Amino acid sequence: MLQYFPQRLNAAPGRFLRQRLTTGRKMVLITEDMVRRRAEHNECEIFSLEEVSLHQQDIERIEHIDRWCRDLRILYLQNNLVPRIENLGRLKKLEYLNLALNNIEVIENLEGCESLQKLDLTVNFVGRLSSVESLKHNIHLAELFVVGNPCTEFEGYRQFVVASLPQLKWLDGTEISRSERIRASQGLQEVKRQVWEQEKEYLKRRAREKEETQRKAAGEEKGSEERSEGCDGRRCTDDNNTAPVLEENKENQEVEENLRKPDLDEEQREREFWHTPCSFTPESRLEAHRHLEEKRKAKEKEKEKKPKAPRTLITADGRVMNVNEPKLDFCLTEDEENNTIVLDLAVYRHMDTSLIDVDVQPTYARVNVKGKIFQMVLPAEVKPDSSTAQRSQTTGHLVLTMPRAEGEIKVTKTVLHPPRARQTRRSSSSEDNKRKTNIPERLEVDPSKHTAIDLANIVPRQSTKAGPLEASRMNPAATSGHSSSSEGFVDDPDIPPLI
Repeated sequence: MLQYFPQRLNAAPGRFLRQRLTTGRKMVLITEDMVRRRAEHNECEIFSLEEVSLHQQDIERIEHIDRWCRDLRILYLQNNLVPRIENLGRLKKLEYLNLALNNIEVIENLEGCESLQKLDLTVNFVGRLSSVESLKHNIHLAELFVVGNPCTEFEGYRQFVVASLPQLKWLDGTEISRSERIRASQGLQEVKRQVWEQEKEYLKRRAREKEETQRKAAGEEKGSEERSEGCDGRRCTDDNNTAPVLEENKENQEVEENLRKPDLDEEQREREFWHTPCSFTPESRLEAHRHLEEKRKAKEKEKEKKPKAPRTLITADGRVMNVNEPKLDFCLTEDEENNTIVLDLAVYRHMDTSLIDVDVQPTYARVNVKGKIFQMVLPAEVKPDSSTAQRSQTTGHLVLTMPRAEGEIKVTKTVLHPPRARQTRRSSSSEDNKRKTNIPERLEVDPSKHTAIDLANIVPRQSTKAGPLEASRMNPAATSGHSSSSEGFVDDPDIPPLI
């Protein structure tokens, strides 16, 4: 309701804010595509539709529904700009009709809705209370909401409605008791006379409001044209009468004023719109709605004029950037056992897989999610041809498994050295070349220059195969010493030798 009604100021009761009428606006009507888009629960079939919601669509006329949806039981048309109830008489099965927050002034054309049980006309402009009698033919009507309409301020409003509609059980959310119905029927003639007199006064006031609105709208259009013409004439006379010396200064001042005028005029018009009181009428409500719509369209045009700069994915020097336009949660892990890198991207669960495009490169992975880019630099080089992309059927997550290539990615930075440092680097170029090669270097030692003591050959060893004669020949000193020490020794064959 706040979207369409201007703010209430400290003015006279029932006075609201207004703006001049705007013309050339295209009327919003009910189309087949509009109804079909709201019949998704019925597989987009409108001929068998039993419930349809057309609220907040800025509809200005009811049509086609009684021919397209004959089996309709519930119809929501609240918060639109409908000025009249029409083209609903063929809906014989209609049970609930919601027309709250519209511009309806008369209750009419509902006699054909034989099954109507509930009617909601909250916050409309129904001033002809006598039009309630047209609902007598709706014998199943049990609930009626007329709260927020001008007719509710009439004396005897509730008594008149209760007496006119004997089938009614609830009025404005309050149950009608039996005693209340009896009291209402007793003084019905007097109540009718009072209602008719108040209704005549309201219709006269309503006619004056329409004339005043049209007259002010025409006057404002003429005033705006005169102001534009007067401004053009003043500029021409100023340009002709100014001295040549001051022409440049005045032209500069006029340019600055012209640049500031659009903003000032816009602020002034906005202030006048919200601070000028007017009657609460269908015209003022329609004007407020059109004013808000014009502002919305102006903002859309400004957005179109200023297109967003394209997102930088790879810089000019070839550096890949991390980008997360869809603002999705993700998890990047390294599987050491399988030598892979796993990227878990929390894609929306109910999004169709056809809206996702995956591109894996050796150094980064890029995912296009419904036109928005997600890009991640990988910690190591991967094999794109062996990578796989899978999506979970329960959570909707997208899992990229990328086999890891040999080695890691190392970003090399070019550092500028002074001339002296370059000369020292040239002298050690041979050593650097050796270091760059991954072949291990080994030292060669000349065996002739081996000066270490051989501890294994300090004591000569006898071969186990050599006999006593051969051993004596090889070492005569040992045999001589043995003979000298074993003089007078007699070898007894019965005694085993000592070990």
